[in-house]
Amino acid sequence: MSKVLDHVEVWKKFQKGLDFNNRIELRSNVETNENFYIGKQWEGVKSNGLPTPVFNFLKQIVQHQVASITSDNIKMNASPLRAAANDTELEKLTQIVNDEFAALFERNKVTTLLREYARNAAVDGSGCLFSYWDGDNDTVCTEILENTRVYFGNPNDKSVQSQPYIIIARRQMLDEVKDYAEEHDCRDVEAIKADTDENGSQMDALVDDKTTTLLYMWKDKETGSVHAIETVKGTVIREEYDMKIRLYPLTWLPWDYVQDCYHGQALITGLIPNQQFVNKAYAMAMVSLMMSAFPKIVYDRNRVTKWTNQVGAQIGVNGDVTNIARVLEPAQISPQVAQFIASAIEHTQSFTGATAAALGNTRPDNTSAIIALQRAASIPSEITKQNLYQSIEDLGRIYMEFMAFYYGKRTVDVPAETILSMDMLQFAGVPQTQTMQVDFDFGMLVKTPMFIKLDVGASAYWSEIASMQTLDNLLQLGQIDIVDYLERIPDGYISKRQELLTKYKAKLSAPPPAPPTAENAEGDVAGMGEEIPVEGGSGNRNLQRAIAQTM
Repeated sequence: MSKVLDHVEVWKKFQKGLDFNNRIELRSNVETNENFYIGKQWEGVKSNGLPTPVFNFLKQIVQHQVASITSDNIKMNASPLRAAANDTELEKLTQIVNDEFAALFERNKVTTLLREYARNAAVDGSGCLFSYWDGDNDTVCTEILENTRVYFGNPNDKSVQSQPYIIIARRQMLDEVKDYAEEHDCRDVEAIKADTDENGSQMDALVDDKTTTLLYMWKDKETGSVHAIETVKGTVIREEYDMKIRLYPLTWLPWDYVQDCYHGQALITGLIPNQQFVNKAYAMAMVSLMMSAFPKIVYDRNRVTKWTNQVGAQIGVNGDVTNIARVLEPAQISPQVAQFIASAIEHTQSFTGATAAALGNTRPDNTSAIIALQRAASIPSEITKQNLYQSIEDLGRIYMEFMAFYYGKRTVDVPAETILSMDMLQFAGVPQTQTMQVDFDFGMLVKTPMFIKLDVGASAYWSEIASMQTLDNLLQLGQIDIVDYLERIPDGYISKRQELLTKYKAKLSAPPPAPPTAENAEGDVAGMGEEIPVEGGSGNRNLQRAIAQTM
């Protein structure tokens, strides 16, 4: 039996995780990075009326990096392992799972979430996705969490599933928390009170009717499933319950790994000094221009009573007009200032892969060379892209856990030919192209997880075109037949593809036509039932003589 936890123990572990984050200055680093990303780059600096220019090239770098790893239309595909490649039932199972993956991706807008997910990793150091079961809508939901709200039981290990426990802290409205606690038979609803944010968020301080809720999750040693308890500072709002799934419903994406720390290093953190140098250099150049850009005139007060800059005005002079006034030329700003500013921006962008060619800021004199440079510039972000793919694969396994333990028996649409044989379809009078609704038990996924592998990758327009070209070439060369072609062609290229595929399968499975005989042959001569004589002669060729010899 697992030890029964109370709100005091959960809060102590929360404070322990908060203390670790404070030691690595996570909150201050995240706030600084967020400010620099959105353009608040002079926060806390007393300018005393001096200019505070912002030339935010950091945002351009982050957006380029995030776009380069999330620009593809990412899909997740379940497929049988090679050991079970010929298992028809398993292929049906994986097809149903793939259809459900597509539905969950669309329902949760996962493609949009991934952009924010990667953006948070680049700016804050780590991105986090949390999935949960929505009983009201009977589906799985996925949302973004701030990395400052997630606390690992072992902060020196970045692996999610190996954690002894995970705590998720949320700031929620007080009335909502009380209603939730009453729904789950909380014993002391009056103990739920508004409090301050332990993370010290500036935005949260503007609202005074919120409270911190803690979701404490751990894996039960006996059942292997994830258990959870929900608390506030003063009481338990939901007693321990079994989440039924065997994986923590959390995916974690560090932008750059830090040894012995579950939080990653943000892309922006190491670039902030460069941004500050550029801003200060521009500010000092502006001050110099405002102070000395316009020329000053000095004149002899003994000979000129008063000087005026009015256009066309007359100036009275006592005596000779020569050497009365002189223009003082202002000091010139060294051209090296502009060169160093441009060099700092260019080198920062180059070292992060956001080169001029990658950003499209070059003249297209040689398209092949530009494409080659763009591809070379994207190579450094390939590691981050593969980490993102692995994170999405982890999300797919979490989705499969919810399918296996929460879906139960559901009605799904499957092609009729995958259920009934061709003879049964003809006997029942069911069209071959019709889909049938059947009850499918998703609990089968509990018994067959080892037979399914998840593949995550890009399905962009150019890759589909490449697949089409390859399939066309294989069909023309006779290396595949029309059925193989139709089964592998991407969706949307051929209308009513399933109908066409079913017809060709029926044609291939039909028995071959009987050879012509005297009874079924057409023509007067064949109808007579007589053999056709092969006459030889002096004009016989070799083929005719060979036929005559066999008669």
